[in-house]
Amino acid sequence: MPYINVKTNIPVAGESKEKIKSALGNAISDLPGKSESWLMVSIEAEQDLWFKGDKAPAAMVQVLKYGVGAQGTDKLTEDITSIINGETAIPADRIYVAYFGTPNWGWNGSNF
Repeated sequence: MPYINVKTNIPVAGESKEKIKSALGNAISDLPGKSESWLMVSIEAEQDLWFKGDKAPAAMVQVLKYGVGAQGTDKLTEDITSIINGETAIPADRIYVAYFGTPNWGWNGSNF
């Protein structure tokens, strides 16, 4: 039940959004037990986002997941950074990736 939110301060064309979404769908399997079949993705382009004091191209990626633990996050961070850089040319040193785990996740009217 992961959710990935990509927020950036640059425009992202529809085709690029689809490519990012598909690549994230493949990359989520870096986390044990996670797959695209339960992945929700949002991409928020052209947001007010400052990093290092300026508005040069940057991205903030949040990964929310059911369960707490860091297994697989090193590889997923590497993949996410590569995906965002490859599709948007945002430099790797201007991309943050944050992980949030929860012991509770609601779906279909109840919790897992």
